[in-house]
Amino acid sequence: MSKCFSIVAAVNWCFKYSIFISGLRSTLTNLGDGTVMHCWVPKTRRESKPNLLLIHGFGANSMWQWSDTVSRLSPHFNIYVPDLVFFGDSFTTRPDRSESFQARCVMRVMEQNSVRRMRVVGLSYGGFVAYSMAAQFGEAVERLVICCAGVCLEERDVAAGLFPVRDVEEAAEILLPCTADRMRELLRYTFVRPPKGLPSCFLLDFIDVMWKEHVEEKKELIRALTKDRKLSDLPRISQPTLIVWGDRDQIFPLELAHRLKR
Repeated sequence: MSKCFSIVAAVNWCFKYSIFISGLRSTLTNLGDGTVMHCWVPKTRRESKPNLLLIHGFGANSMWQWSDTVSRLSPHFNIYVPDLVFFGDSFTTRPDRSESFQARCVMRVMEQNSVRRMRVVGLSYGGFVAYSMAAQFGEAVERLVICCAGVCLEERDVAAGLFPVRDVEEAAEILLPCTADRMRELLRYTFVRPPKGLPSCFLLDFIDVMWKEHVEEKKELIRALTKDRKLSDLPRISQPTLIVWGDRDQIFPLELAHRLKR
């Protein structure tokens, strides 16, 4: 029997409504190279307010990660919330899976919206993209906030035991769960106090709504993060930067925060 009601889809609608009543509207931008980007942008941009770009991490779409933040900050900023490539309604036919490509796509969306200067906040995977934006577009990015994003990791860190997984492929299997048990494993990694008692039907509903599309492409994004990655290749940035981290983060351990600060 086909499923007639999805709790996750209903929650997704609630997040969409929350962002809409906070003064944002949904847009699709065709970049003309096989890439289409979805982004929440202000219904009315006010020149008196600074521009704030919020870049989501791996997992669900941008609404699930930024909805509460948007409602609190929209009175103070012109807020822009993109879905990165292969998340939400954003996609590409191009083969590039690097965070620098993601950064260029986001920047082109901002340019299409006539935004020339902005503050940028990047969460987890979004922090990699935010850092790359700061490095590539120094004049555009005024300030930067990096939240739990291991931009200073190296490919050898995985083999050296810095992470609680054996290799990148195991990390991809955890970050893109396809069963309820795998979803519970992901929750144990991402929460200090994981929610208990979640029924399998809800977890499978979440997987069905959020993680059924572009699975292989998302795995390629994860592989691209560590492939041949060396700290010595990381460009330095000059913008004022705030680093925010969880002291018990298991996805990107706290050592990477200290490394980034140094």
